[in-house]
Amino acid sequence: MNGLDDRIYIEGGHQLKGSIRIQGSKNAALPMMAASLLHRGVSVLKGCPRIADVFCMEEILQNLGAVTWWENHDLYMDCENADKWSVPFLFTGKMRSSVILLGALLARNGKGSLGYPGGCVIGKRPIDLHLLVLRKLGAVITEEAGLLMAECPRLQGTVVSFPKRSVGATQQGILGAVLAEGKTVLENCAREPEIQWLCRYLRAMGAKIEGDGTDRICIYGVEHLKAGSMQVPPDRIVAGTYICAAAITRSQITLENPPEGELEAFLEVYRKMGGQYKGNSGKLLVNGEHVQKPVELLETAVYPGFPTDLQSPVMAVLATVKGRSCIRENVFEDRYKAAQQLVKMGADIRVQGKEAVIHGGKELHGAIVTAWELRGGAALILGALCVKGVTVLDGYSYVQRGYEHICQDLNTLGAAVKRMQE
Repeated sequence: MNGLDDRIYIEGGHQLKGSIRIQGSKNAALPMMAASLLHRGVSVLKGCPRIADVFCMEEILQNLGAVTWWENHDLYMDCENADKWSVPFLFTGKMRSSVILLGALLARNGKGSLGYPGGCVIGKRPIDLHLLVLRKLGAVITEEAGLLMAECPRLQGTVVSFPKRSVGATQQGILGAVLAEGKTVLENCAREPEIQWLCRYLRAMGAKIEGDGTDRICIYGVEHLKAGSMQVPPDRIVAGTYICAAAITRSQITLENPPEGELEAFLEVYRKMGGQYKGNSGKLLVNGEHVQKPVELLETAVYPGFPTDLQSPVMAVLATVKGRSCIRENVFEDRYKAAQQLVKMGADIRVQGKEAVIHGGKELHGAIVTAWELRGGAALILGALCVKGVTVLDGYSYVQRGYEHICQDLNTLGAAVKRMQE
């Protein structure tokens, strides 16, 4: 997508109010889709988000021979004849998370190949830990001409201690181990909720997994799995983004289906800024009217720490709060792309290495800005909600990778966001 089709217009200065339902989680759905390859039959993900990254993964499954169809927001995947084992760069170059397919392909077919994964501009995100865990499970992996080739008639249980925590590599190990022979122990695992959702999905398919949610996961290999069926959980990053929308417009909104227990580190920072919230009958009442305090130091970290995916949206909020705030990005080395765009809107943000110092409270104004990646694009939309005048955002397709209908959602709450064709 390019040109006018990839552009949205945001008129600032509108209070938000009302309630909103949170879409299904992108980061939970994608590994569940990969896991569906492990059953030769029909699996279903209910409440699956209809977003660009999910459509890309759906295309990959179709390319492997799966038949897929949608019934409203339920995604059905018939993997009976998904016996191809090569994923071309045409797909993997768009989306880095496609690398988790390698473990599923090995477990299903004894071999797999895929183009070197891409689709990310926020940092290097090397795949060495993915290859480490698959090699430990017995795979022979070669890399040539931008292609990863992996083979192993049947993966073997093993013990893997990750040198550092990685969500993707942990998921890779789980997908490879569920049909492996014997017991696999993964140590120093990532603990993100999306890993627990993957394990719940696989257990519903008949996998034997213990310890998810801790840093030590044990998987006892089984001969085969049955069909999977699960409700995709609400997206914690989308929920956090909409809480930031209430904060930056100093508004009150209600989240109808908050991801309970998954936002604690984020909500702690929201409270420090003066934000208020209250759980009520399965809903979250959010009051951003009193957001006015800077944050001395916000550090991103792996779960259960503050999520790097919400760093840019919170930066946009802090740009509107009087005083000095500091963010230290510890997960990705190039995640401040939104900062220079917020500066175009009048924000005072200075980036040096891992840190961004925000001298907040300056009056922001409309501008022409560009999204270079998913969460930074969402942050720019948030910034535009509170400014005087109209902001033009180019690069909206990046935002569509993770937000199903952010424009409609915000308009439902009273914002004024338009696509060119509207």
